[in-house]
Amino acid sequence: MSKDKHHKHEHHLRRCCGCMASCLLALVLIVAFVSLVVYLALRPSKPSFYLQDLQLRRPISLGDPSLTASAQVTLASRNPNDRVGIFYKRLDVFVTYRDEAVTVPVSLPPQYQGHRDFTVWSPVLSAESVPVAAYVADAMKQDVAAGFVALQVKVDGRVKWKVGSWVSGSYHLFVSCPAVLSAGYPGVNNTVSSLKFAQPTGCSVEV
Repeated sequence: MSKDKHHKHEHHLRRCCGCMASCLLALVLIVAFVSLVVYLALRPSKPSFYLQDLQLRRPISLGDPSLTASAQVTLASRNPNDRVGIFYKRLDVFVTYRDEAVTVPVSLPPQYQGHRDFTVWSPVLSAESVPVAAYVADAMKQDVAAGFVALQVKVDGRVKWKVGSWVSGSYHLFVSCPAVLSAGYPGVNNTVSSLKFAQPTGCSVEV
């Protein structure tokens, strides 16, 4: 092959690669633009969450300073959208007290929620001698003595919107549900004798 033909061949290859790269970039931009138009046109509303129940499976035990407990929570979610489905790709549920986690996060299975659908989960959340700050243990003892304990059931996860065959990118979901328990008095070895869930509550939702 002559030198001129070799240079022409390389030039042709560069032009072909440049055209392919331009086409791929244009395709990506078109898909992104269409996705944005669909999202803006439909304006999906964030799901609603409700804490329906929290039942202790065994009494809370306060150590020095640690916490042991097991509870089953009932969480409900509603999709308010008429034309948008919701993919719950990841949902981790845990309980906090005074902004400190007091149970191990439990992962819920991935879930698709159709238009106007209602979904209920009932995970068991547990803590076995979970270390807590001394002020947290002291505060809970004081709250129990006062007759109530204010907890927060939280959900941290990722969601996607679905319209027809189109699925959006992943969005961060954060849910916080107040859970007020009426308490008995500490029993032997700092064990709370009884805690009862006060009433169902709505949750704050951020997407």
